[in-house]
Amino acid sequence: MASEETYLTREGEDELRRELKRLVETRRPALAQKLKDAAAQGDLKENADYHDAKEQLGFIEGRVQHIEAILRSAIIVEDAGPSDEVRIGSTVIIEEIGSGEEEEYKIVGSAEANPRERKISQKSPIGAALLGEKIGAKVRALTPGGEIRFKIIDIR
Repeated sequence: MASEETYLTREGEDELRRELKRLVETRRPALAQKLKDAAAQGDLKENADYHDAKEQLGFIEGRVQHIEAILRSAIIVEDAGPSDEVRIGSTVIIEEIGSGEEEEYKIVGSAEANPRERKISQKSPIGAALLGEKIGAKVRALTPGGEIRFKIIDIR
């Protein structure tokens, strides 16, 4: 099975590199020490500190491997400056038709999507509907909550 392409903006790549550095240089050594200290307490069967540290270290190791895999295979999307159409890396201002309210989203690769930060994946229903569209376009997206119709106000 072929692996799916992963896209990252330069900003997303930088964020992942910072997280990886923090995990490897700070979190992993701190948890390794906590594990060593807990193991020195003796009986490991009922040692909650030991089991907690071991579980956290396993999570950290999994996250480190995941980030390294993303960074190894990611296609970095360079900011080529202003564009008249939506692409990965674009910041888009949309208005849901009939609402009169504008919303701003940055279109990113799925590895860096974070709806709380208004970063949506190019594969999400809205992100996919926006790709390739121009200012003024009326677009429809089928979301889990139903169909949404909106107009593209601006692309940055």
